[in-house]
Amino acid sequence: MCYNICVLIWVILTCHVANSFVCTDPEIVTRDEWGAKPPTDVENLTLPVPYVVIHHSYIPAACSTKEECINDMQWMQKYHQQNNSWCDIGYNFAVGGDNRIYVGRGWTAVGAHAPRYNSRSIGIVLIGDWTDILPPESQMLAAKQLINMGIRDGYISENYKLIGHRQVRETACPGEALYKEIQMWPHWIPNPDEEVIPVVPLDKEDLKPDPREDPDASLASEDNEIKRHSSTDKDESTSRSIKHT
Repeated sequence: MCYNICVLIWVILTCHVANSFVCTDPEIVTRDEWGAKPPTDVENLTLPVPYVVIHHSYIPAACSTKEECINDMQWMQKYHQQNNSWCDIGYNFAVGGDNRIYVGRGWTAVGAHAPRYNSRSIGIVLIGDWTDILPPESQMLAAKQLINMGIRDGYISENYKLIGHRQVRETACPGEALYKEIQMWPHWIPNPDEEVIPVVPLDKEDLKPDPREDPDASLASEDNEIKRHSSTDKDESTSRSIKHT
């Protein structure tokens, strides 16, 4: 009882003191709403998790409407399941440019997004390529609100550590612009490998990285898949889905 009261007080103080947080939950789009395929396997997280890992999608590029973001979620899940042979979309949550939160594996399932940190983190992807520009302020705020919600509901530790994907593997993700930004967010740490954590062996989903997240990686082998994705979209979302550097 005392613990719950303390958590409530902490959330209220956080909302008043930190301008980047507000005491409202972002709109959540469930797996059913975006048409997710069922996972082929589920492994449960030990809660609350001590880490939050921030990503960008790189491909697909930023979405600005619910329809576009749903299309991107469906494509990412298909890509992760078929090309990467993962059991589901890799991320726990995605944040769209429409400021909605799209449920990936959710709060309780181990993701496939950060080697050796999957089983102790929530992976959040901000849909878009944030190499040279920042996501809209409202999209970043939605990500912060999601973290705040996870703390309040007991899924994320109050003293969690925030890191970017590039801090745990060789990748450009979450993009240079976004990576510089999250260094100013609460709880970011510069050297996660210096944390005293048990060594966890790589699992099968760790062994195959997602090359879409890294603009320096060769995407030649994915050209056909990307073209299939773009060819299904006859509206403005086509150009978003095939952005290369």
